[in-house]
Amino acid sequence: MDTYREEVPLKTLYKDAFHIGAAVNPRTIESQRSLLKYHFNSLTAENEMKFSSVHPQEDLYTFENADIIAAFAREQNMALRGHTLVWHNQTPNWLFENESGGLVESDVLMERLRSHIQTVVGRYKDVIYGWDVVNEVISDDEKDESAYLRSSRWLDIAGESFIAKAFEFAHEADPKALLFYNDYNESNPHKRERIYRLVRSLLDQGVPIHGIGLQAHWNLYAPSLDDIRSAIERYAQLGLQLQLTELDVSVFRFEDRRTDLVHPTKDMLELQAERYESIFRLLHEYREHISAVTFWGAADNYTWLDDFPVPGRKNWPFLFDEKQRPKEAYQRVAGIAAPTN
Repeated sequence: MDTYREEVPLKTLYKDAFHIGAAVNPRTIESQRSLLKYHFNSLTAENEMKFSSVHPQEDLYTFENADIIAAFAREQNMALRGHTLVWHNQTPNWLFENESGGLVESDVLMERLRSHIQTVVGRYKDVIYGWDVVNEVISDDEKDESAYLRSSRWLDIAGESFIAKAFEFAHEADPKALLFYNDYNESNPHKRERIYRLVRSLLDQGVPIHGIGLQAHWNLYAPSLDDIRSAIERYAQLGLQLQLTELDVSVFRFEDRRTDLVHPTKDMLELQAERYESIFRLLHEYREHISAVTFWGAADNYTWLDDFPVPGRKNWPFLFDEKQRPKEAYQRVAGIAAPTN
């Protein structure tokens, strides 16, 4: 029984504010189909459009799983975000290697990237309205004040220019697509300023970039609401649209390694409800700058946080529980945007 059909859809409640999205894969499209259709009007492929998934070998593209997600979005008339074109993870070794196994020349890497982007972005430009073009290139190092970009083979081979080139290639492949820089720990003051610096430099170079993706992998205790507000306000100064791209609220602190829970405690669920309420109240306040809020999943029966960062541990980070029923967190989020008489 679809008990959530007694609830007002999130996409209806927030239709005048921003899109409500969920990350999906071919399995959750089936197991959560009714929930996705009822509450969400936007989708993101969880892993199926990443480089290793669609282009594992230089002469081989594997679009089967990505096509399933694109077809579902078309069928349901849902917005679809592309994720992601350039990342230091989930990228095959062949991209960076020459015939002898050493690092390729910069021009070869850029031509391979351009060809990849032309093929992937071109394939889905009828359904994908925006792409996370570059993902997580900013350093997390707080001890080194001079730290800026993350060490990667992209940086080793091509230098900082690969970032701008990726946006230029994406714009060339689909001039209508909205192009985002996407990162986590985006509300950390150190990293916030580095992200701001990067995007400011891209704008100053005339690079086609339209938005910043705040991944928003948060928990019950961090980041602080003040830091989230400061990040939104800082990024908004750039005049680009903002999206929360991978929102979830873990019931554990990141450093918490407990494995004794089979179900979340009542205190956890109440704290999570309060946390989601405060987050969505803030997002609703800044809705003129925020065009979409995408959860990195839809319901607690599936989340990437199961087994991460603690193997063997279940997590419960969403508005809907393991049976896809609305939690108290949903009620609080719904109440913010509900019309008043």
